[in-house]
Amino acid sequence: MHLTVATILVAFAGVFLICFMKGAFGGGFSIVGIPLLSIVMDPVTAGGLLAPLFIAMDLFALRYWKPSTWSKPDLVLLLPGLAIGIGFGYLLFGFLDHRAISIVMATITLIFVGLWLGAGAEPTTRPRSTPQAIAAGLASGVTTMVAHSGGPPLAMYLLPLGLSKEIYAGTTSLFFTVGNATKALPWLLLVKPTADVWTLMALCLLAIPAGVWLGWRLHGALDQRQIFRACYGLLVVTAMKLLWDGVSGYLA
Repeated sequence: MHLTVATILVAFAGVFLICFMKGAFGGGFSIVGIPLLSIVMDPVTAGGLLAPLFIAMDLFALRYWKPSTWSKPDLVLLLPGLAIGIGFGYLLFGFLDHRAISIVMATITLIFVGLWLGAGAEPTTRPRSTPQAIAAGLASGVTTMVAHSGGPPLAMYLLPLGLSKEIYAGTTSLFFTVGNATKALPWLLLVKPTADVWTLMALCLLAIPAGVWLGWRLHGALDQRQIFRACYGLLVVTAMKLLWDGVSGYLA
């Protein structure tokens, strides 16, 4: 990666978009901003750039998603699996087929959204399940470590629970605050950012306050139905991005 004006502008826009998603939906849709970063750097470099920035984004987002917006019973079930999944993903980073993981995750996500559409695309309420929470946390940990896509497994667990839009966003925000803090050091050990990448990180910090704040304002402007429909729509976008990454990787 070369530190040019174009690189700075594109990276700044990508980080701003990720921050906007964190402010609006609490986290989990960071992959939506990664295609912008891929214009000026490879995915591994992007992962190293974002690892420390995620921590700054999450800490700023917690100004809005306070403890009153956290679903603590769900977090107690989700977080242990998340930590184990990140550790597992780190140990097998060089052996796991990222393309296959992307395709499988995309397929499962599209099936999940398809079932929701088939049921009338209306909010549903499902009882809390300990095995499903543990599985969601574990899958999110692995996929966030190896494919930057921990959002779909978490969303597939939380969306059917019927949480309010504030509790949903706050819970995902804290979940990914813990996850991003846990995976930051492993990513930095894997990537070892150059001086140019560290400089770009410092410049991109300026995008965080405005991005998170604007996203939070959007969240407040949308009602419960609109927020959840937006989440399902973003799951489709995320799935298509994962599917493209996986298939194009094999074709290349």
